Amino acid sequence: MRLLVILALFASGLAQASSIDRFKTFLRTTQSARANFEQRVQDRSGRLVQESKGNFVFLRPGRFRWSYEKPVDQLIVGDGERVWIYDRDLNQVTVRRISSALGSTPAALLAGSSEVDKAFDLSDAGSRDGLEWLEARPRDREAGFERIRMGFSATGVEAMELTDHFGQTTLLRFSGLVRNPKIDPADFHFQPPKGADVLGEK
Repeated sequence: MRLLVILALFASGLAQASSIDRFKTFLRTTQSARANFEQRVQDRSGRLVQESKGNFVFLRPGRFRWSYEKPVDQLIVGDGERVWIYDRDLNQVTVRRISSALGSTPAALLAGSSEVDKAFDLSDAGSRDGLEWLEARPRDREAGFERIRMGFSATGVEAMELTDHFGQTTLLRFSGLVRNPKIDPADFHFQPPKGADVLGEK
């Protein structure tokens, strides 16, 4: 789920623009970004099952670094070819080729190409909590989630909701967003720590 979370994040646009217009403006004008996030995970009944926070940086296409702080001590790195998920507590690394890890996932919305219409069915989802919402449903039936919703204010995206096929919802709130900052390419390099178990597609 956290890999999925990575990703589908920010946009900006005119106050009069629809959520789809704002998102497409983001794809055209935002090649990189960094921000902080707070994350809450709720089960089908709305019960809070997990809280965490952290920060991320991305550089399209396919490069991102998503870092969780305690209590979830995890790092997710996309280097343009592979996605690495490092669980520090378990000293375990899971790796997948980015072509299979992105596709119809939220990461494709954030750090993938601009041709998101091929992977997602996009629609306006109306107004709620003072935000205009975009809904993205994956065209791939094998995707690990049912839908993503992104909430926009006049200045950009402020929230994201990800619902999986089991009814669990991941809620994200963003702060301190910086668009198109200068980014060190080394941020997207990952070397498995000595002694870590490495699983998946190498």
